[in-house]
Amino acid sequence: MQRRICLSCLVIAIVLSAAAGAADGQQPNGVVNINNASAEELQLLPRVGPALAGRIIEFREANGPFRSVDEIIAVKGIGERSFEKLKPYIVTSGATTLNTKVRLARSTVGSRVED
Repeated sequence: MQRRICLSCLVIAIVLSAAAGAADGQQPNGVVNINNASAEELQLLPRVGPALAGRIIEFREANGPFRSVDEIIAVKGIGERSFEKLKPYIVTSGATTLNTKVRLARSTVGSRVED
């Protein structure tokens, strides 16, 4: 009887652990090279849709390649708060390796419209 209870507890612990990992907001791994990414690749970034992806491409075509990731703040629609969310996923050299859309949880306490 005790053995059956322990086995049941183990199964429950495994299921709960797996559910916690999924709810943990585990994000995809990879980066997007903002100097050569397509609009589709840019849209894999958190909170980047077609319009913002287009503005990023227009900006780099007009101004040349980004020298550092923080220069993306000059793109209309990307402020400090947006940049902090993008920063872990963007690079200025190397290959684009991100292949899944990054979705961040929205904050409901004290949230306001993105920069």
